Amino acid sequence: MPGVTFVKVKSEDDGIRLNRWFLKEYPSLSLGRLQKLLRTKQIKVDGKKAEANLRLSAGQEIRLPPLDNEKAVKNEKILSKTDVDFIRSLVLFKDENIIVLNKPSGIAVQGGTNTTRHIDGMSDALMYDLNERPKLVHRIDKDTSGILVLARNRHYAEILTKAFREHELRKTYLALCVGLPPKTSGEIKAPLEKIGEKMQVVADGQKAVTEFKVLDAAGEKFCLIAAEPLTGRTHQIRAHLEYAGCPILGDDKYFGAKRCRPQGLSAKLHLHAYQIDLSSVYHKKFVVNAPLPDYFKDDVKFLGLNFKEHRGQ
Repeated sequence: MPGVTFVKVKSEDDGIRLNRWFLKEYPSLSLGRLQKLLRTKQIKVDGKKAEANLRLSAGQEIRLPPLDNEKAVKNEKILSKTDVDFIRSLVLFKDENIIVLNKPSGIAVQGGTNTTRHIDGMSDALMYDLNERPKLVHRIDKDTSGILVLARNRHYAEILTKAFREHELRKTYLALCVGLPPKTSGEIKAPLEKIGEKMQVVADGQKAVTEFKVLDAAGEKFCLIAAEPLTGRTHQIRAHLEYAGCPILGDDKYFGAKRCRPQGLSAKLHLHAYQIDLSSVYHKKFVVNAPLPDYFKDDVKFLGLNFKEHRGQ
């Protein structure tokens, strides 16, 4: 058919939903128009009919009909000085290939319904001396704070995307929990499946493994846990710690809004992406740590828990 084109999914778009891919590449294409093109099979993925929520994989081929009236017009959004200063204040490390941010709790990594201010939307301010916009290579939850890595060029976007997908980069999270797990260290092996709005442990779910260690405890009421996800399921640490009997403080989704706010402690989610080991990417020992947010640090101190932060990289 004249005008039909075929586009390969790039490494940095691995795992993105088809509708989000169009939102990024063709922001002027309306949702209604996209749905019609999908319904009439004018858009296909690897030659097959596709749904808007299909998760794409790197290397897949998207068939595009003529879209002359909906050219990919990038939003020329001019960032405010406030947003520029904000996003640059989050930088923990920067070189010619990557940027590591310390993302605050409460700000989304990407846009979505009713989400207009997000990290991706402010990343133009992180171009600095380069002409290329930094690319997201992984994501963390909106309410989770801590380390977020961006690639500054296509080559490193491919390297990092592959490393995250194949779990080559060790990531350590800190979680302030209510209660105490049965053991002070070990692995939580509990398959997960999304049921409703939550990930839940089910016998035939997707394999999910989290390594954990209790760093300190306040009796059996609270504890500080270092957790390392060995698989990459959605909300894995949150669901696994709830399953282990020590849900994360401030986790409305996995703990319940009425139970997660003991008096005197912050209502925010106390889950922080604290450390990432980038040694496999740099071919030398290279670890980056993200300082705890003030509310997390204050609550650890309030509960009398011992934790010594390691600064920098």
